[in-house]
Amino acid sequence: MADHKLLGPWVRRFLMEHLIGEKNLARSTQTSYRDTLSQIIPFVAQRTTMPVDRLDVVSLTADMARAFLNDLEQNRHCKVTTRNQRLAALHTFAHFVALHSPEHIEWCGQIRGILFKRTARQPAHYLRKPEMDTLLNAPNRMTQQGIRDHALLLFLYNSGARADEAAQLRVADLQLAQAPERDYSSVRLRGKGGKLRICPLWPQTVQTITPLISGRSDAERVFLNRCHRPMTRFGIHTMVKRYAGASLGDKRAGPHTIRHATAMHLLQSGVDINTIRAWLGHVSIDTTIIYADADLEMKAQALAHCEVKGVNGTKHWREDKGLMEFLKSL
Repeated sequence: MADHKLLGPWVRRFLMEHLIGEKNLARSTQTSYRDTLSQIIPFVAQRTTMPVDRLDVVSLTADMARAFLNDLEQNRHCKVTTRNQRLAALHTFAHFVALHSPEHIEWCGQIRGILFKRTARQPAHYLRKPEMDTLLNAPNRMTQQGIRDHALLLFLYNSGARADEAAQLRVADLQLAQAPERDYSSVRLRGKGGKLRICPLWPQTVQTITPLISGRSDAERVFLNRCHRPMTRFGIHTMVKRYAGASLGDKRAGPHTIRHATAMHLLQSGVDINTIRAWLGHVSIDTTIIYADADLEMKAQALAHCEVKGVNGTKHWREDKGLMEFLKSL
């Protein structure tokens, strides 16, 4: 490295060597870290009136980072969750620099000393079963696009897949049973951090997907757009939002809403929370527990089992004749 004090070379090493070469993080995570740095570097350059290519690492002071985070909330009107996401990226970057440059350890400590803001955990927003059925029936299955959209909506609901997982799905990831009455079909999904998980597929899902992949190679993506190119997660989000707006009225819905619906309907069917965690690809069960918190109907049923019925009022001790006779006999 020509000058280990300059910020630019460290940014390049962090993005190219660390995130991709060493950590092999998901593309979306790499993009999030890149966006954080691409936003804060011009911010620091403007505040210090220095060209971006001449900024030192220590130019990004803790006070400067706090000012950047405040600007996100106050001027860009970002949510606290976005602010915390950007701060997490800065913490990771500072740790990387200090790990390779001991003279920056004190600077790293100052950056990592910036605290995350606490946020209230929001209840999971999901579709109830009748709403989910309405959404599944929204595409016009008399057209090729409607057939694909119905298959994609059904796949999202069946697997609980994220939009990016569905977009990256390849034909080779589908294991379709030759004898459905005897064997199960399944799909292999690549989640965050490249983690793999396998989910079973309903016969109905297999029936709708099979025509889409007929005659195609294993390396091809399953879901293609009208130009026969792989759909993106943004395209999937737009598609779900379009059908939700047309069929569910004011109810907002996206791919993650369907993912929440999958989890809630599994929970309501009696599936244990740890199985749902594995189904959705959560690392910690703490992430999955929000679904147990969100189901008011299940809480009401649990409360009914604990309800105290037929409670009789207790007598005052002076009215208890047996007790009074016992006390007089002493």
